[in-house]
Amino acid sequence: MIIRSSRLAFILVFLISLIWGTEFVLIDLAVAELPTHTFNAIRFALAALSLLPLLYFSKEKVRSDQLKKLLLTAPVLGAMLFIGFYAQTEGLRFTSVSNAGFITALSVPLVPVLGLLLFRQKVRLMVWLGVSLATLGLYLLTMGGAAYVYNKGDLLVLICAFGFAAHIVLTGHWVGNMPVITLSIIQLLAVSLYSVIGAAMGDHPIFYYAGAAPITGWELFSKPVVIFSVVVASILGTAYAVWAQSACQKLLPSHKIALVFALEPIFAHITAWVVLSEHLGAMGGVGAACIVAAMVISELGDKSHQPEIQALDQTAAPH
Repeated sequence: MIIRSSRLAFILVFLISLIWGTEFVLIDLAVAELPTHTFNAIRFALAALSLLPLLYFSKEKVRSDQLKKLLLTAPVLGAMLFIGFYAQTEGLRFTSVSNAGFITALSVPLVPVLGLLLFRQKVRLMVWLGVSLATLGLYLLTMGGAAYVYNKGDLLVLICAFGFAAHIVLTGHWVGNMPVITLSIIQLLAVSLYSVIGAAMGDHPIFYYAGAAPITGWELFSKPVVIFSVVVASILGTAYAVWAQSACQKLLPSHKIALVFALEPIFAHITAWVVLSEHLGAMGGVGAACIVAAMVISELGDKSHQPEIQALDQTAAPH
């Protein structure tokens, strides 16, 4: 399907942001039922499989000169995704959905900072303003202006933000004109494989947490919340997002993409408020607003690196 209408492209990209924001709650509910590594192993295996029809209909080809680079870079990029998604999903067990959504958004202002540290890419003044706002927002969101109370979940999601940012920077530096869908499939399979290894080496049985009542895989996946979470996160949150990225990216100006994706953590908070009755509080709300402002400033502040949809990182960031 070829998208030619900018209005339809905007709606499709808006739906990506809405799906990514609302799936935070679904994943939070799912990992209350099954261990993180197991959830991610299944989620990303299904996501890779769901991209195969898109690969077939796109008729994307891998040239012989691209194959070696593809096989060398994809597992490394997959490792960055594995770190990001494991830290985010595990972090949801220990922090609120709202905090997880807004802290994950810090990956956007972190992209130019890591680009400077790793590859000495120049960073414009507006981007540094975004980084400063993001830092203030993180402080207000996690501490609320009070004395610091250690929260394992917030720290894990912050690691997730660094993982996503590193993935975006390395993708921009290494990938170039590589076949996007093939690269995405290999990365997703790598995340699934790393998660299988993590599940095998972890402290928990495969289908339930240590100390919980034993449960079989059949019993686990007969639970609607588990099935629904896996399907939404893999097919809609990944396969649909990759398709929409390839179909809509060139039809929309960068500022619209930036503003639409700034809504993702807001959707996460609204869903958490409706479903889980979460509240940020006054200081947390100010911190969240600072992070959203930092996203927009960082995305639009560097005119030489306009934002693109980063479907596998579930964000839009300078690329």
